[in-house]
Amino acid sequence: MSGKWSALYAMPQWRKLRREHLREYPHCVTCLEQGLFTDATVVDHKRPHRGSLRLFLDPSNLQSLCKPHHDSTKQWEEKRGVSAGCDADGNPLDSRHPWNAIEAPRRR
Repeated sequence: MSGKWSALYAMPQWRKLRREHLREYPHCVTCLEQGLFTDATVVDHKRPHRGSLRLFLDPSNLQSLCKPHHDSTKQWEEKRGVSAGCDADGNPLDSRHPWNAIEAPRRR
């Protein structure tokens, strides 16, 4: 791993936390939402830690992901600030999506 906070991932506290998290939550949460049981290989920070040791080591800020979901879906969401996906009518599922800020009477 390279990058601004790569040293954090070498910390013994992180390695232990990661190992324990994957033992307790072995499947990718995104795959589980789709009814699939895929082994997770990445322990992801739900809220980006941006170097904060508190967020980095907070067990409630972690989720298990498979590498494809971490490297695609999660990165897409972090860059855009909203989750991908829509309902059967084409409306965004994420309440933070700008479309959901439009007043209901204006929708068609």
